[in-house]
Amino acid sequence: MRERRRTYKIRYPEKQEISTPVCPYCGRKAVIRPAEYVHGDQTIEPGTKLYVCSGYPACDAYVGVHKGSKRPYGALANSALRNKRIRTHRELNKLVQAGVMNKSEVYQWLAIQLNLPYSETHIGYFTEEMCDQAMERCRRVFRQHRERNKDAA
Repeated sequence: MRERRRTYKIRYPEKQEISTPVCPYCGRKAVIRPAEYVHGDQTIEPGTKLYVCSGYPACDAYVGVHKGSKRPYGALANSALRNKRIRTHRELNKLVQAGVMNKSEVYQWLAIQLNLPYSETHIGYFTEEMCDQAMERCRRVFRQHRERNKDAA
């Protein structure tokens, strides 16, 4: 007896339309620009894109764009907030590099610490205050880890 093969129709999820980000500082729409537009010769990875406030350079808010898409890495940020987000990532990475937690565990722990849903625990959307809270908690855990290891030695 011959076996009948079933065919399945594959349904791909519809592409979500990405709305143009709006600058939280001045209310203008952001536009996609090459990273060189902001960083000039200092661009780390040529060809990368940024959402830049249309009021740039007077308003210096921008955010990176995922490669090959129009999806921003987070919310537009001014210089002070971008700096805090970078420093927050560094504090999280210290925990991972020290073997305290893996990256996924760090974000799960941070979601609990900041009372956020895991799906919303993304530093690219953090405010300055949230960055401060995250850095403080990471530093505390890192110190405790270091002290425990010092006592064990």
